[in-house]
Amino acid sequence: MPSRVYLDWNATTPLRAEPRTAMLAAWELVGNPSSVHAEGREARRLVEDARAALAAAVGALPRNVVFTSAGTEANALALSPGLRGPPGGPVERLLVSAVEHASVLAGGRFPADRVGLIPVTRSGVVDLDRLEALLGNGPPALVSIMAANNETGALQPVAEAARIVHEAGGLLHVDAIQALGKIAFNINAVGADLATFSAHKIGGPKGVGALVVAEGIAGLEPVLRGGGQELNRRAGTENVTGIAGFGAAVKAALAALPEDAERMTTLRDRLENGIRAIAGATVFADDVKRLPNTVLFTAPGLKAETAVIGFDLEGVAVSSGSACSSGKVQPSHVLAAMGYDATVAQGAVRLSLGWSTELDDINRVLEAWRKLGNTLLKG
Repeated sequence: MPSRVYLDWNATTPLRAEPRTAMLAAWELVGNPSSVHAEGREARRLVEDARAALAAAVGALPRNVVFTSAGTEANALALSPGLRGPPGGPVERLLVSAVEHASVLAGGRFPADRVGLIPVTRSGVVDLDRLEALLGNGPPALVSIMAANNETGALQPVAEAARIVHEAGGLLHVDAIQALGKIAFNINAVGADLATFSAHKIGGPKGVGALVVAEGIAGLEPVLRGGGQELNRRAGTENVTGIAGFGAAVKAALAALPEDAERMTTLRDRLENGIRAIAGATVFADDVKRLPNTVLFTAPGLKAETAVIGFDLEGVAVSSGSACSSGKVQPSHVLAAMGYDATVAQGAVRLSLGWSTELDDINRVLEAWRKLGNTLLKG
């Protein structure tokens, strides 16, 4: 049996060697990072080293990095009424793009009647004119726009959005979970006031995330209250082992970024060209800037659930969209927001590459697609 091909990297990634080593060492530590004795200080050192690594990677100060249990918790922490920046009053409502992750669409701690949607274009890019209009019709807002879409890979104009949001007296949150390690991301360069990240999207362990806050942002209220960890912004004993792995993964991912991005772009383009050559397939958002590793496609008559099973039987792991929606039959909310009807959206299959994806993997996927195109799409 040939080895399987894994093309679901946007759902989760394999554990890199560097975080594996860091985590094995962290398991040996006894101390609680809040304890003042030598054992506690050693555990604290690992947490602070990881905090410094993530801060350096995204242009933040270490004191403004808050570790959480996952990206979902980080998003919930970020979406907080009462946040305020240096020049203005607290935000009173939330505006989110229609293609955000479910954890952002849930609205955090904003009441449902204080949450609004920002439309996107047919290519899945946020409509900045509509954003500007929405900001001008109400009190100061927190705006949440992801850096890169987890389904289509489309890159969002977050720097332009930041300018519009700040001119209107609001704040910008950027879900950068899919961006980190695939494209350059710096909170100062894009003008983000808050940004969220997740370890397992860059080769770190599952169950560790982070919220990064720009200098001068105040009013962040913890979701979890208790012992006052994370500078009173997230109670609970830190997951020292996971955080150590997160820090090591950040360093490894950033060191390999230029080379990995170039190689994945080449492989992605070959994959797309091969997919289009069979059964009249369409690739979504291929007319805008995208992540170098992501392909979302469909073909006339294709059913995503059947295609995912077919690929799996051929030894290829793919998905029908966000991993958080696995097992659900409703069409992608991302494609619906882009204006595609349910029939098209129900046939969308996502292929996402990673640092260990090779040319042979792409060739095997295309061979599997040729077989599926000749069977699933007959007639």
